Amino acid sequence: MPDSTKDTHRQKPVTMQQVAEQAGVSMATVSRVLNASGPVDPQVAERVRTVMANLKYQPNRAARTLAGSTNSALLGLVIADFQNPFTIELMRGVEEEVREHGYLLVICSVARNAFKNLHAENRYIEVLASAPVAGVIIVPVQERMKALDLLRERQVPIVVVDQNIRDPSIDTVRIDNVLAAKEAASHLIAQGYRRIGIITGPKAASTANERLQGYRQALREAGLSEDAALQYRGSFTEETGERSTHLLLDQQIDALLTTNNMITVGAVRALYARQKRIPEDVALVGFDEVPWVPDFVSITTVTQPAYELGRTSALRLIQRLRQPDAPRHEIVLPHKLVVCRSSAPRQKQKMHLGEISSPSA
Repeated sequence: MPDSTKDTHRQKPVTMQQVAEQAGVSMATVSRVLNASGPVDPQVAERVRTVMANLKYQPNRAARTLAGSTNSALLGLVIADFQNPFTIELMRGVEEEVREHGYLLVICSVARNAFKNLHAENRYIEVLASAPVAGVIIVPVQERMKALDLLRERQVPIVVVDQNIRDPSIDTVRIDNVLAAKEAASHLIAQGYRRIGIITGPKAASTANERLQGYRQALREAGLSEDAALQYRGSFTEETGERSTHLLLDQQIDALLTTNNMITVGAVRALYARQKRIPEDVALVGFDEVPWVPDFVSITTVTQPAYELGRTSALRLIQRLRQPDAPRHEIVLPHKLVVCRSSAPRQKQKMHLGEISSPSA
């Protein structure tokens, strides 16, 4: 019988994360000490080295070789809400462009309600800053991201997609969210609606702020007064859409602008629960492809070129790798307002409550 005692008691290799935790520092700091790739306080560096020695830490030689190389074949992608069709299409665009240029993609997906998981997003950026990646594409969930300093310290190029970020040195790829929301709200006004509610995301997200700004611009230009009671914020989730729609219905709205597809899903559920017809009782305009489209209504939507956003961001990152000193690029791709039955003119609404069937859960 073979002796399995050695396998049973074999100690697992010590990881960089274990070193970081015991030394009370980030993984990025451990990486900088290990690779002499950035400034570290001498006392902190000595503490890290002591922990490495005590734990008998053996760094991955392949990783160290790649980390010290300017020719790493790995690119990182940090995304939120892996289940969202918009995110899936964007990711597909990134992956195909990256593959065509001979790179491999490391994908880090933050939990669905990313605004409650900012720590996870920062943690992924820490990991990528310590890993052998040549560059990183990120779909951030907030405008201010201190964690990106870790990538800059390692001179890792960054491209931000979808959101704006408060850093004039980082390339961005997005649509004009102010204009898109303005067009959506102006469309509802032109269709004869006046009490138009809006549900948008948290203040930390540039898309949420810009879409609210566009909505307000449309009201002002149409000579309509702005009512704070018709404006709701929350996370980009179905729960926010459902809860906020119930509150807006109590304000006697005749139309609703939802600034994210998951919010739209929740809004439709709330409208059905209150037996409100679309658009006879409440017209609806949303953003992005909806995961399911009920038979009883087709939703007017601001569509973003998710696939092209992904491909363009990947191409921009590869160009940045080839020309690190090139000027910063802010690339704005076109959006489109696809008009459907949910925003039909008030005098031409033809839907009947009896035609409505329950949306799937």
